[in-house]
Amino acid sequence: MAEAKRIGLLRELVPQAATIGVLLNPSNQQLPEQMKDFEQASQAMKLPVRVLRATTEGEINSAFDTIVQQRISALLVGSDPFFTDRGKQIVELAERHAMPAIYQFREFPQAGGLASYGIRLTDAYHQCGVYVGRILKGAVPGELPFVRIDRFELAINLRTAKTLGLVLSNPTK
Repeated sequence: MAEAKRIGLLRELVPQAATIGVLLNPSNQQLPEQMKDFEQASQAMKLPVRVLRATTEGEINSAFDTIVQQRISALLVGSDPFFTDRGKQIVELAERHAMPAIYQFREFPQAGGLASYGIRLTDAYHQCGVYVGRILKGAVPGELPFVRIDRFELAINLRTAKTLGLVLSNPTK
């Protein structure tokens, strides 16, 4: 569901966007779920979404070439460790092409990207530490309950928004 929420937020940040590009890693096991979220969100908003796929740094570059060629107005970078590892490359390409983009983690807008919506990495690391502690105290890993982090945060880089010419109605809310 976070992917659909990111599309909605991107639409609010860039209301004039005619088409949104979605950068996905086809080798990600969550791809079918992500695609379903994107399709439902784009249908609900009556907004065309173009899926771009990348599994290598070169394919990320090619995806941005496609974004320019197809005149895609805004970009959602899918949730994927591959994209997190290549955050600097993606943010630099978005900046070079003046492409408003939304990401999963706040580290992207801290690096110059427009916005992010997702869990805080520190919350995920904390939960990992809790699990490790329980295992070290004798808990059987397979018997530990699945815990989903349900606290999300929105981060917007106001400098990037200004550079892109975006007008935010109330960035403090």
